[in-house]
Amino acid sequence: MYGDRISGNCLKVAWIADFLGLAYDWIEVDIMKGESRTPDFLAMNPAGQVPVVVLDDGRALSQSNAIILHLAEGSALIPVDAYNRARMLEWMFWEQYSHEPYVAVARFQVRYQGKAVADLEPRLVERGRAALQRLEDGLATSAFLVGDHVSLADVALVAYTRMAGEGGFDLADYPRVTGWIERVEQVLKIN
Repeated sequence: MYGDRISGNCLKVAWIADFLGLAYDWIEVDIMKGESRTPDFLAMNPAGQVPVVVLDDGRALSQSNAIILHLAEGSALIPVDAYNRARMLEWMFWEQYSHEPYVAVARFQVRYQGKAVADLEPRLVERGRAALQRLEDGLATSAFLVGDHVSLADVALVAYTRMAGEGGFDLADYPRVTGWIERVEQVLKIN
């Protein structure tokens, strides 16, 4: 498993492997030093992104949500009911398109590039807040995103949501989200 521990996308892959009791070797790839852009790394993932998992048969798989879906196949983290499974995927697709590009990017710019929260692009902040509000609204009727049990949707979204404060977002504005973060962390045994 190739990843950078500063990346929520990498952490969610490790969390799933740990939760499911899967053995793996973690190989730290420092994205800040360009280690995901070396010829050897690009041979595994031409996109030059972490995480990457090399399976026992030598095949490589990238993109965090694809990896966690593969690792969790057949587990209780993927709903059996077709509609609920589709809802899980709906949240996972939304996470990569409408949440991560705003919440995670704001965090990266503030925490790792040293940008002041006040200097973040207003649209980035606006979209990040909208994503957090969408989560808040989505948790109005259930403890988790797809019913009463943790699914991959929760894992995909908790990774960067729990660190949103590092990007200048005040999670106190989203009480259902903060309760959900605690529940997901408790189930997955992450801190």
